[in-house]
Amino acid sequence: MPDDDWSTRHSVLTTARRTAALVNALADDRPDPDEVAAVLLAYGETGPVELGPEEVTGMRAAAAPLREVFAAATADGAAAVLNRLLREHTGPLRLTSHGGTAPWHAHVDRDDDAPWAEWLLASSCMALAVLLWDRQRPPGRTCASDSCRNVFVAQGSGPERRYCSRRCATRERVAAHRGRHSAGGSGGAAEGPA
Repeated sequence: MPDDDWSTRHSVLTTARRTAALVNALADDRPDPDEVAAVLLAYGETGPVELGPEEVTGMRAAAAPLREVFAAATADGAAAVLNRLLREHTGPLRLTSHGGTAPWHAHVDRDDDAPWAEWLLASSCMALAVLLWDRQRPPGRTCASDSCRNVFVAQGSGPERRYCSRRCATRERVAAHRGRHSAGGSGGAAEGPA
């Protein structure tokens, strides 16, 4: 969970992580508005956050094309999706301080009172575009586990992550290990002397 420092709560990386968390929370057929609100609060939105079913439905529709960015295998593919989303769903870059209640920062939604779905798509596109620009690689991935649909922000300079969490990585490693041993080890008991 991000700390309380404003610049950390609203950094590009935190915004991208919030995007992944929202895309995952909104992946259910009927996402729980309280769970979506909890994600927003966890990533720095000031409360209270009260979302109705229509707002969550709109956010779910906004999250679907964002999933395409995470699914892109290359920087070119992610850039193509982001360029389309920026062209079709965002306004011109503008600065806002939300009426003096926050430090000046950039927005690409139409105004400070834009609907949640518009805000989600616009702020997410901007953060993911900056990560792609900064790192020259896709800003995120979809978990490589066949049993998981989660997306995550790919970051760091080490080996590229394939799984959204250690839990998924461990589950896949254990399944692969069991698969190797069950395929080659079923007749391995030695017979005793006759």
